[in-house]
Amino acid sequence: MNTAEETQPLIESKGLTKHFQLGRNQIVHALDGVSLSIAPREIVGLVGESGSGKSTYGKTLIGLHDKTAGQVIFDGETLPQKYHPRDFQRHAKRMQMIFQDPYSSLNPRMTVGEIIGEGLRLHSSDSSAKIRDRVGDWLERVGLNGDHMARYPHEFSGGQRQRIGIARALIMNPLFVVADEAVSALDVSVQAQVINLLSDLQVEFGLTYLFIAHDLSVVRHICDRVAVMYAGRIVELAP
Repeated sequence: MNTAEETQPLIESKGLTKHFQLGRNQIVHALDGVSLSIAPREIVGLVGESGSGKSTYGKTLIGLHDKTAGQVIFDGETLPQKYHPRDFQRHAKRMQMIFQDPYSSLNPRMTVGEIIGEGLRLHSSDSSAKIRDRVGDWLERVGLNGDHMARYPHEFSGGQRQRIGIARALIMNPLFVVADEAVSALDVSVQAQVINLLSDLQVEFGLTYLFIAHDLSVVRHICDRVAVMYAGRIVELAP
């Protein structure tokens, strides 16, 4: 696997800062000047205690939170401080997120086929039949059945729902994926299956991951490097 020293980063943050205004005189410093670079095809683990800023970093990196200060550079391009609809339209194909809670991140009123295919309907000119075929292919690829398209999220187990979330993210053919505690809500036996799936897909599609976790044994299994975050800052970075 690549190391950050061998090639230009695919994505990097420079002094990335995010403050949340809670009240008139209360500001939470969620991120304080975080600088980190991730090379193409590299998996960087981000660990730290709850509240250290890991998820905020991932969401700010891909534009789900506005930046208070600092820069994010993706594939040589400086990304906007604040995303507008056209920015999401443009960058959603290249950057995706797998969320921590596989149930709350799926719309309970949509079928699995609608959930996984939604990005394609918004961002591609493919016909409904072609989108349906691609959704079926991705369901099979993540270990589910193509016939599951008409079912709803509540009909699946936690591990199956997370596979649906993975298919929804990767069907867009992104270059970079933030996996935000993607296995922490799952049973240990299911965790191993999902980690192996993420690892296999990373090799198959040449993906780059920021893998946010709190379990060091999981990070050791899948990641090339690990960054340790404490109180909104990266305090250690090592193989």
